[in-house]
Amino acid sequence: MLQQFHEQNRNLLVNINGKLAHRDEAGISPFDSVVQGGDAVWEGLRLYDGRIFRLHEHLDRLRSSALALAFTQIPTHEEIQEQISRTLKANSMTDGVHIRLTLTRGVKITSGMDPRLNQVGPTLIVLAEHKPPVYDKGGLTLITSSVRRFPPDCLDPKIHHNNLIQSILAKIEANVAGADDALMLDLRGFVAETNATHLFLVSRGEVLTPRTVACPEGITRAVVLEICHQQNIPHAERDLSLTEFYRADEVFCTGTMGELAAVTKIDGRSIASGQPGPMTRRLSQLFAERTRAEGVKVV
Repeated sequence: MLQQFHEQNRNLLVNINGKLAHRDEAGISPFDSVVQGGDAVWEGLRLYDGRIFRLHEHLDRLRSSALALAFTQIPTHEEIQEQISRTLKANSMTDGVHIRLTLTRGVKITSGMDPRLNQVGPTLIVLAEHKPPVYDKGGLTLITSSVRRFPPDCLDPKIHHNNLIQSILAKIEANVAGADDALMLDLRGFVAETNATHLFLVSRGEVLTPRTVACPEGITRAVVLEICHQQNIPHAERDLSLTEFYRADEVFCTGTMGELAAVTKIDGRSIASGQPGPMTRRLSQLFAERTRAEGVKVV
């Protein structure tokens, strides 16, 4: 699974601290914290017909992560929403758009790790691209990575930070194996998530997902659990082993970038029939109904 260049993105305007610039001219200082040490937090947002789905939840998570990293200045939700709207309007975007929102600790007075070197406030980057859901709805192939997800006593996964080296190393393994993505375990050997998405399995009509012990609090994941609750679909969050995924009736992943997508093969093993299952299709349809009806109007 390799994302392709979208011709509509050739002349994107990128928003950096309120300044709109062509994608080829937009720049980040070499003294910025995100360059110096990945010292930043981020969110992925999706635009549906002029509305961003679960915008407030995403901005809450961004603020929570920035607070956990002791950012001394954090833009308000209203300030960030204004810059998102400016960026979308400047690019004439209304639908089928993914937004990468990044908040860094800002520019340092000299290179170094110490946050006290940051004395001018944060850097807000709004990158909006024409990008439909990126995963093949026909079914994804996963391999189990040798790279483990950190537990909270090593690095709290509730901090949605820009240090993505674990995910990149796992993705490299998936690429070499010819798989779409990598399944990642926690240090106890239970399934955490993939290198980019949360995971669910379906067994005997029950929808199960790993606890957020070694994975972030997913927005799309939470919506799926809400849907299950409202539709009286049996569901639970608990520790799940790799074997439980191998023998599941269905497996699917969730995320803002790709919405819901079936997983049909893990480590060379076909999941049940090797085709997207009825529960995955049902939840995908119910999720689509949510995205058509809900969201914060931004353009």
